[in-house]
Amino acid sequence: MSLLIHEIPTADAPMRLLLLADPSEDKVRSYLPRSKCFVASCGGVVVGACVVQPLGAAAYELMSIAIQPAHQKSGYGAALLQWVIDFFRKSGASQIEVGTGTFGYQLAFYQRQGFRVTAIDHDFFVKNYPEPIFEDGIQLFDMLRLTLRYTGSVA
Repeated sequence: MSLLIHEIPTADAPMRLLLLADPSEDKVRSYLPRSKCFVASCGGVVVGACVVQPLGAAAYELMSIAIQPAHQKSGYGAALLQWVIDFFRKSGASQIEVGTGTFGYQLAFYQRQGFRVTAIDHDFFVKNYPEPIFEDGIQLFDMLRLTLRYTGSVA
């Protein structure tokens, strides 16, 4: 089956799915109103979602991207991210940024799509979340900021 990706109203954002990527519902609800939400579905079933927020001056931030656990490691996440990258490239964006933990599969996921580390936000996860966040049994402290800069002309 093929993957269908399209934009939906942020009011219809699949919150349970987005909470897989960001465990704070308050944080997700805080950035949804000024964002665009995209869902990926296969056979009429939503398998993934992502939220992108404008930063200004043709820059955007990928706030959240998540794939249903039963559909992870199927290529859907990479397909959704590539679709979003292409969507904003065609829209005239100059770059997309994302913040993620300093280790784990997420870092490699973004780097495979061309994102490069551009900054470190020290103690981000400790300062911005009431409960500790763990990846692979290790507590997250710092956030890596990654950027994908578009080069060349719009295809």
